[in-house]
Amino acid sequence: MPESTLGVGIIGVSPARGWAAIAHIPALRALGNYEIRGLSTHSPESARAASEVFGVSAVFSDHEQLVAQPDIDVVAVTVRAPLHRELVSAALAAGKAVYCEWPLGRDLDEARTMAALAAERELRTVIGLQARQAPAIEFVQELMGDGYVGEVLSTTMVGLSVLGDVLVQPNAYMLDKTSGANVVTIACGHSLDILNYVLGEFAELSAVSALHRPLITIEETGEEIVKTAPDQIAVIGTLTSGVTASIHIREAVAGGTGFLWEINGTDGTLRITAVAAQPQIYPLTVTGARGQNEPVALAPPAAMTQKWPALTGLEGAPAYNVGRAYAAFAADIGNGTHTVPDFADAVRRHEVIATIQTSAASGERVKV
Repeated sequence: MPESTLGVGIIGVSPARGWAAIAHIPALRALGNYEIRGLSTHSPESARAASEVFGVSAVFSDHEQLVAQPDIDVVAVTVRAPLHRELVSAALAAGKAVYCEWPLGRDLDEARTMAALAAERELRTVIGLQARQAPAIEFVQELMGDGYVGEVLSTTMVGLSVLGDVLVQPNAYMLDKTSGANVVTIACGHSLDILNYVLGEFAELSAVSALHRPLITIEETGEEIVKTAPDQIAVIGTLTSGVTASIHIREAVAGGTGFLWEINGTDGTLRITAVAAQPQIYPLTVTGARGQNEPVALAPPAAMTQKWPALTGLEGAPAYNVGRAYAAFAADIGNGTHTVPDFADAVRRHEVIATIQTSAASGERVKV
């Protein structure tokens, strides 16, 4: 795989909306060591429109054609979670590195299958848990390493996902619990990932889930759709380090705290906040307090925010952390390192989510 310019093919591009358009394409265009060499959409008409909008000549309505292109080194899968397994498997079978959006699959079994295929073929992968790449998270790790909070005693996380009981049509599939894309896997999954990334994995946990608002209105049509996925998930458990951890992510509530994560220790507390429980998308702010002092704002050093200067213009936008993940991935390929989360990391996160779902269904405390 070339170290200078990596050719990317994106599966799941809409000319009018979508995560590829607002995150992947701006991120890749900002980075000089990537080139978008192919786009795949759901129809020939959409492919032609995407070609015009994004200025990419190689467009396809069949993903098999895209993954077969010899000049494509990395395939980005940015479609709905229920389709990930088929598309990721096709890209891996074609010998391509894969960047797949989170969640990797609808469930743990699908995630394990894709991770095993990537490992068998010795192919590099990236999972879209890009909140790890946020400067604020890197900064929190540095502060923790420097002993800012002392010995960690506990951590608490609370967050809000969807605001209220109205949803846009393209996201209606997330109302079905079998889709694998819901508050447990997405808002809770992304939030869990940074907690476990910074503080370590769970040893055991107890969880409660609930569905309090089973009717959701589709914004464009006014139609009411029955929701089967939960809208509340609460977890309390113990990390392998012995730290007590609690998480409560909810949706379809009026207002409330967008996102608050506290790390409490013997010497101080760190507080990480955002406007919603989507730390992979929204900018994170860090405040800290030592001893009995009042909390003060703590800004990541310039070396962290300017690690990838080409991405400065995207700061604050959804493409920013995605761009940092792509930049780090290119560096990993060139250096033989592993700094971005891959499919093996995705399996670990799916394992925790599966444990949460088992505990919520059984009412029992479960070892992870």
